[in-house]
Amino acid sequence: MKRTILIVLLFATACNVFAQQRKKTKPAKKQPATAQVKTDSLPNRTVTVTSAFQPSLKTTSKVNFSAATPAPDTARPRLQYDVPAQNITFSYQSPALKPLAENIDTLVHWQNRSFIKAGYGNYTTPYLEAAASLGDGVKSVVNVHGKYTSSKSSVPFQQFSKLNLDGIGVFTTTDNKNEWTGKLSYDNNTQYQYGFLPDTLKFTKDDLRQRFTTFGGGLALRNKTQNAAGISYNPGLSLSMFQDNHGSTESNFMITAPMSKSFGTIFAFNLGLTADITTYKSDSAGTVNNNLYSLTPAVQFKTPNLKVVAGVSPTWDNTVLSFLPNITAEAKLKDEKFILQAGWVGYFNKITYQYLASLNPWLQQPKNLLNTRVKEQYAGFKGSAGTHVTYDAKVSYLQFSNQPLFVNDTITGKSFQVVNESEMKDLRIHGEIGYTMQEKISLLAGVTFNQYSSLKDNAKAWGLLPIEVNGSLRWQVLKDFLVKSDIYFWDGAQYRNKTLSDQKLKPAADLNLGVEFSVTPQLNAWVQMNNLFNNKYQRWNQYPVLGFNVLAGVVYSFGDIKSKFNSIAK
Repeated sequence: MKRTILIVLLFATACNVFAQQRKKTKPAKKQPATAQVKTDSLPNRTVTVTSAFQPSLKTTSKVNFSAATPAPDTARPRLQYDVPAQNITFSYQSPALKPLAENIDTLVHWQNRSFIKAGYGNYTTPYLEAAASLGDGVKSVVNVHGKYTSSKSSVPFQQFSKLNLDGIGVFTTTDNKNEWTGKLSYDNNTQYQYGFLPDTLKFTKDDLRQRFTTFGGGLALRNKTQNAAGISYNPGLSLSMFQDNHGSTESNFMITAPMSKSFGTIFAFNLGLTADITTYKSDSAGTVNNNLYSLTPAVQFKTPNLKVVAGVSPTWDNTVLSFLPNITAEAKLKDEKFILQAGWVGYFNKITYQYLASLNPWLQQPKNLLNTRVKEQYAGFKGSAGTHVTYDAKVSYLQFSNQPLFVNDTITGKSFQVVNESEMKDLRIHGEIGYTMQEKISLLAGVTFNQYSSLKDNAKAWGLLPIEVNGSLRWQVLKDFLVKSDIYFWDGAQYRNKTLSDQKLKPAADLNLGVEFSVTPQLNAWVQMNNLFNNKYQRWNQYPVLGFNVLAGVVYSFGDIKSKFNSIAK
């Protein structure tokens, strides 16, 4: 019964739904024009919600700070600097030709520029030295220096004295384009010819005294920078008067006028004029005029890695004309740390009485003056290893004309005669090395080997050294304590004895050692020891030097002496 009732209800519901659908799909009947449409219901509308409402403000405009950053500057300019090799040129000449080694004291960097130095040593050796500096160091500089020392040994007449005075002034013009340099000097050396044999001979001091006096001065001008035409110049003149205690006098007058004209950065033209005029007067030689005139034109080619100078120098040696070569070349390798050098050059060594006396103070008055002409061909290298070591080596072939030599007189041997060698050749090997570390330590050493040959007028090169070795040490152990040392070694020179036979002196070595230290800020003490080996060697035949000698003293240094003078004046 329940099932029957449920089926009837479902059927009735389905019939009602079907009827509703048919009624909706049945077309509407047309109404008359005057009929009104029934509007009691609204049409169906669909609303789709896409998102919830969120109120917001409009975005405002802002300034844009996102500017592009500049590209990094990674391209660095390549700068080239022409720094000359920091080598110290050794003279490699024999020490002073006198009983006591010349270098009693050596250069020391003092904190103050003005000082007084005094000391005393064995062999009755007083020592006095003074120096002063004036000027502002920019527009003007004046340096005055003086030194006196003497020694006397137990050997009769083995004594000497030496006095030197010199002054130099440098003044800059108001426009700071030119610079004037003036010099004055006075030199007085006295020694005695104590090397006579046999030693039983009797002489007075006047017979043996050798006194040489020199007074000189000079003036020069140079431009500090190239002018608008690219010209650099440095003319100068000098005059010296020299005399001995035997009536001889000598005047030397020299004019030099070097200049250089640049053409761009590579080419330059160099020109120099030199006039060297000497007048020598003595009882034995009369009046001797010795004049030397020369022109030195040359063309220079210079790049960062190559420098070549080519020229020829016409020179008049007392009216005799000679054409001397002037060709040099330098090539830089390995970042300027290694430089090859070669050349063919010619020059004259001016021979004067003053020059000969500086080599051998026991010589006789020369009877003539002949200038030495030198032609040199060389090749070598120089450079640096690291930041502390420098080196230089060169092999030279030299040809000498009119080279002066020294031989003992044939009576007592106490004096030396000057003999001339018209032609001589020399194979020279020279080398030097240095080590420096800031201003704390400096070590320098050099060697020169000479092989003289092809002499025309003499059997040997009398008085010339075949081998020389020099060394120097400066060690700033502490701020106020300095150690210094010098060493000299040479092979003995050839000499001629009274019988005119040739002999050779023994090799010689000389070692010096000194210390300096501060006592107060302005007072220093010093000790200098010479000839530590006590080797009474002979540089010249029959003239042994002094043995071991020691000197000690103090140095008082001043501040700015100009300000002190002003305070004293006030």
